[in-house]
Amino acid sequence: MTRLLRYSSISLLSVGLVSALIYSMSWHPSARENAPTRCKSPAPVLAPGQALKVMTWNIQYLAGKRYVFWYDMADGSGQDDRPTPEDTAYNLDEVARVIRDEQPDIVLLQEVNDGAKNTDYENQLGLLRERVVDLYPCTSEAFYWKADFIPSPHIYGSVGTKLATLSHYQIEHAERLQLPHSNSNLISRQFQPKRALLVSYLPLRDGGQMAVINTHLDPYASNDDTSQRQVQALLKLLDKFESQGTPWLIGGDFNLLPLGQYQRLAPEQRSGYAQDSGLHELWDKYPMIPSNAESGGEDRRQWLTYFPNDPRLSGPDRTVDYFFHSPKLTRVSAQVRGDDTLLISSHLPVIAQFLLPAQP
Repeated sequence: MTRLLRYSSISLLSVGLVSALIYSMSWHPSARENAPTRCKSPAPVLAPGQALKVMTWNIQYLAGKRYVFWYDMADGSGQDDRPTPEDTAYNLDEVARVIRDEQPDIVLLQEVNDGAKNTDYENQLGLLRERVVDLYPCTSEAFYWKADFIPSPHIYGSVGTKLATLSHYQIEHAERLQLPHSNSNLISRQFQPKRALLVSYLPLRDGGQMAVINTHLDPYASNDDTSQRQVQALLKLLDKFESQGTPWLIGGDFNLLPLGQYQRLAPEQRSGYAQDSGLHELWDKYPMIPSNAESGGEDRRQWLTYFPNDPRLSGPDRTVDYFFHSPKLTRVSAQVRGDDTLLISSHLPVIAQFLLPAQP
């Protein structure tokens, strides 16, 4: 009995030590947190009724298109683990070039690395900000993947990935809202991305405010309802803003297809998507850019936003990046910028211009 107790005590101690180690290496954000916000200099304030140009772009941590990463293939057979420093430096300049050429008032970026081993621990937002700070005095940011060490042979080190919002206009404050996480086992969950909403609040001259939301949702999985629960959590927030009379827009990588696009994908490309897109809960209620009519119409190729790093593909073949906006905002124009952005990231930037609601 004494020996059994001793073995049991050792086992419990070992489990406790391993649990403590896992906890210390991983990241545990609160459900709601203030997000870091900075304005380098006094920034103008949005006016009711004015035009507002916005861009959303998943910049794929500046990796570019010269690789097939281990996660790019469904069977994990991609041979690459990281981009070269030369490629990330080149793509950083390319992202800055496109932003400076378009000069949107607000830029929503996803997959921005900070402290990640595979991009040499660089703060990519800081490096980009140096190149465009004259256009965007204000920024907000929120991590959605962070860990000191990931015990995967493809990573075997730290990760750090952010949502980042750049604004020509004043950001009063911002917050990070945690989205529902996956139902995977407790240990692996500690090292997975913790998807979130980055909500930036921009003051209006009439004393009100506008909410600008940036996000990157989990991919669909057939045995997991995480992406659907994330859409429902997002819809609840949008309904709240709408009921309060707060103008809002959201942009990002939703990892979900528009109506009818699943059937147009090559069969080997369908595994990460559901036939019935979970986005319908959003598009049934709020305007979407690109709309289903655009992404499924005669000119649908103009609205493709994703060009996976998959050697079987020769160009963009699906739409996963969108804007949704309050009906209070009036859409003026929208486009996906292709051609000169095809090799910068696996995603193409989506750009839209709106008119804000005028004073009542």
